[in-house]
Amino acid sequence: MISTQINETIENLIENLPTDWLRLTTHRLDIYNEKFAKVEFLEKFEGTDPKDKEALASLPTAFDYIRLGHPLSCVLEWALAKEASLDAKNVISFSSQAMPILAVLRRNHFLNKKSRLVYIEDSHLPTGFDPETLKSIYHYDFELVQSSTLTELSSFEGSTLVIGPYDVKTPNEADFVVRLYPHLGSVIEVRHDSDGYVDEIQHVRRRESIAMTPHNCLEVLKEMTGQRPEPLKESNADSLKKTIQSITKGAGDAVLGSCGLSVQYAIMMGLVHYAHENHPHHDIKFIVPPNCYGGTNDQARRVAACIDNVEITDLPVDSGKDMVTELERILGEVALDGGVPYIIAEIPTNPRVEIPDLEKLRATLKKTRKDGNGGEAIAPVFILDQTFCPNVLFFGDEGYLRDARVISYVSGSKFPSGGLVTAGYGIANEAAHLYMNYVQKHLDLCDNGATALQVKVLTEEMPSMNERIAAAYKNTRGFVDYIQECLPQAKINFVSHELANASFTPSVFSLDLPTKGETHEERENYKRELNHKLIEMMIAAIPDESKHCVSYGQLKGCYWTIPATSTQGTTKETDKDYIVRVSVAADFSLEKHKAVFKDFVETYYSKEDL
Repeated sequence: MISTQINETIENLIENLPTDWLRLTTHRLDIYNEKFAKVEFLEKFEGTDPKDKEALASLPTAFDYIRLGHPLSCVLEWALAKEASLDAKNVISFSSQAMPILAVLRRNHFLNKKSRLVYIEDSHLPTGFDPETLKSIYHYDFELVQSSTLTELSSFEGSTLVIGPYDVKTPNEADFVVRLYPHLGSVIEVRHDSDGYVDEIQHVRRRESIAMTPHNCLEVLKEMTGQRPEPLKESNADSLKKTIQSITKGAGDAVLGSCGLSVQYAIMMGLVHYAHENHPHHDIKFIVPPNCYGGTNDQARRVAACIDNVEITDLPVDSGKDMVTELERILGEVALDGGVPYIIAEIPTNPRVEIPDLEKLRATLKKTRKDGNGGEAIAPVFILDQTFCPNVLFFGDEGYLRDARVISYVSGSKFPSGGLVTAGYGIANEAAHLYMNYVQKHLDLCDNGATALQVKVLTEEMPSMNERIAAAYKNTRGFVDYIQECLPQAKINFVSHELANASFTPSVFSLDLPTKGETHEERENYKRELNHKLIEMMIAAIPDESKHCVSYGQLKGCYWTIPATSTQGTTKETDKDYIVRVSVAADFSLEKHKAVFKDFVETYYSKEDL
């Protein structure tokens, strides 16, 4: 039972819940302070009347993207922390029931510290939990202990983690408690944080899983206040999988994850597992562009850090570097070393929207190479992040990479759902279909599958995806053409008409504004100032459409960000892009945005500049 005061606060909040707290996947960056995100939100929340809907809606952004956390996850964690007499930062919710456990195991792996996982009944372990795979593939070290009572646990040199239902009574010996909420997710309580567990657990949620979703958090909050909500019934995913297969021409069923990075993690760990069984004693090389999306970059390096025979090799793809040329060189080196080559790359690249020669890429991926002993080298697998062009046909008889070994995945928070949910999906072509059982196994083991609501939304939105992509591209092309006309000195990264005719019709472009100054530092600083001035002017003039946002593919408006300060957050500073990235929706007021851009040019550039 929760206290009367907290109960009343939650009841009033539920009654006056801001619509965006349930509806948005990305939140306002202009009222977002990443360093103090959850802390600042909760400090202001505690001083806000929960009956005041407008005041609640104006609270500082808790997390910029709901995969990482959101207002309702913060409120849930706050309420549970109050009842457990813990700091709110020590309570972290997950959509997954397994990932908080894996987060502790990962941290202890690096601390060289033993873990004891204690549970009462088999039903109190996450579905799909596989101790042997966690030990042999993830390299986690732990004891699994079934105890008929939790009141008397023996002493243990290491961490004790108790796993049970949401109302499990826990002993003082527990360092961590994972409370399971059937069909909704889990919450972990960090009782002792002398070794930096909170930040590490939060980072696992950021990179390999997601927070408990807004809808599911609301269900838990309702239950806490005595309400008996009707949970959303499990959605039948068959229709969605047929739609994905129809669009991609992939082989077999798609896998459905809680987000794009959940799917990527399952692909990476599935391929590691496959190599462990089929190429033992060979090093695994994940070949990754150093300036790709920060989540991809960070997650790949995190996997490599955990497993001795997994390494990262940088793949230069932007700014004068040709993906195919660089890949040919790297695959030759990996072949001679007898390595297992797995490539992760975005097409188009982000944020510079570059596309390699796909016929040459296909030939490079299919090429038979010799290892250092003269035998046939292990064939590469291409892990294609297709988020920016989910409509493009890479598979099937006419697909660009039809007979190379390719697994494609997409973040469904973009065009597939129109920005309504974070779910992701992955599917292979015929040549790579043999890996997908491993991918599904690790998606299940991590309990990172899509939720019922996510499946429902994707099922409803995906049939219209290609039409929305076409309309958004038309708007984007119109905006790009006008910027080139109005400010010809600007460098714009966008697809050519030739590529668009070849079906590459993204609705995102990057803008490198012309600058001035005597030194490189002066020119760079002035350009960075202009970036912010342009974004601020657009949002101030068209607030119902132009937004601070790191996402892409929403149903309406125009979204602005600077990759170096958002999507490339964990990328090395020397590889970051301090340019403006713009994404345009199908429902978009082109003439309004053209008019504001003209005002910007006339305000900040003289005739001499032009």
